[in-house]
Amino acid sequence: MTETPTKPGSGRPPAAISDFGIDTTSRSTREAIGDYFGRLRGGELGALPALLGLLVLVLVFTGLSDTFLSLNNIANLFAQGAGQTIIAMGIVPVLLLGEIDLSAGTASGLAASVMALHFTQNGNLLGNFGSTVFYGFIAGSIVAAALCVWMRVWIGAVLSLVVPVVMLAGFAANPWIEIVLAICVGVVIGALTGTIVAKIGIPSFVVTLALFIGWYGLLLQLVGEGGTISIRQSDVLYQVANGNLSILGGWIMFAVAAGGYAAVVLTRHFGRLRRGLVAQPTTIVLVKAAAVLVIGAVATYLLNTNRSPNPDLTTIAGVPYVVPIVLVLLVAGTFVLDRTRYGRHIYAVGGNKEAARRAGIKVDKIRMSVFLICSAVAAIGGIVYSSKVGAVDGNSGGGNTLLFAVGAAVIGGTSLFGGRGRLRDAVIGGLVLATVQNGLGLLGFQAATVNIITCLVLLVAAAVDALSRKRAAVAR
Repeated sequence: MTETPTKPGSGRPPAAISDFGIDTTSRSTREAIGDYFGRLRGGELGALPALLGLLVLVLVFTGLSDTFLSLNNIANLFAQGAGQTIIAMGIVPVLLLGEIDLSAGTASGLAASVMALHFTQNGNLLGNFGSTVFYGFIAGSIVAAALCVWMRVWIGAVLSLVVPVVMLAGFAANPWIEIVLAICVGVVIGALTGTIVAKIGIPSFVVTLALFIGWYGLLLQLVGEGGTISIRQSDVLYQVANGNLSILGGWIMFAVAAGGYAAVVLTRHFGRLRRGLVAQPTTIVLVKAAAVLVIGAVATYLLNTNRSPNPDLTTIAGVPYVVPIVLVLLVAGTFVLDRTRYGRHIYAVGGNKEAARRAGIKVDKIRMSVFLICSAVAAIGGIVYSSKVGAVDGNSGGGNTLLFAVGAAVIGGTSLFGGRGRLRDAVIGGLVLATVQNGLGLLGFQAATVNIITCLVLLVAAAVDALSRKRAAVAR
């Protein structure tokens, strides 16, 4: 028996759509809110626990410290947590596949050390590296480019070849060349890591643990045990994490970011309504857009206010540079994950690798590419972290850097089991960890206490993830 498609305007979905179970039912605001709470009861918590935890931490530290909510401390908090937050953003795609990259921290330090040495040696890396390490870098970069061509990751091939070009050309010190060089070193590292995991089939935990040790050894080789490479002499490199936008620049950023978000969301929403497609209730969309505009305007106004401890002597005002850096990465990464075929393939592989393979998705290419992205973004995090401290040393990217980065992603709501998470989770989790470290530091607690409390926060986040998954499985 054949079904006759429903006429437009009849109020019922066509039979073909109904048969495939596509949601074509418009909901009222009350129904949408009810559905949201229903998903919460079913275990789909998302970033809500992290947001509630962040609120509690802010209230606690505000009550215990008079300076926690000062403008100067809030701006410092953003800069202090930006490095690990950016590394966490790179780790999210890897976690979405149910994989792990334990080498992201030392990879970020290695990329930053190459950047710092290129600056301090005025482009003469051969003289500092020694011929073995120098030509090893070049050979590794060429191999990485060849692997990217083999896997058809074209942008990775192009960026990998930038490394030998810059190293052999001997360009004089230039901060922008050095930033590009560091990111491309991250691409090379990611291409090598991803190929070993995807093609050879060694578990990512084992591969990246080995590379964590290897990159740390190479970092010590370049920097020297106990050595430090200062980048304070470079105004551009030092200002990445310590400088601020102008007052006008801050408001332009607000107009582009918050205004652009509101324009895109509202245009898409009313466009769907005009075409007769199902959309969220207009009230909810307007509230979201208005909330982003109000929060963005208030934050921009406050950060543009003079926050100097001695306002009569100096002026410190403007949105820190790290804020637009994180925003650009967040917007670009969210668009890729949510709005592109590549992003949908990442979620598909993370949800069920075998089903994705049978659906025609190139699983090996996806697996290799997420490690490439992770290391490239980790290199950006290494640049920001090195800029904040003004130097690169043998411990850059080591210690707790990676643990906090992975923790930030998990605390924000990204699952360690794959298939669930958003890039914003890393930002929210990064804010939670930065708030813990900053608040405890203001209260005079030593590193031991900070680590213990951070441990408890991570355990709670992991427990919430595991329990919500069990609840979601029961609900289905």
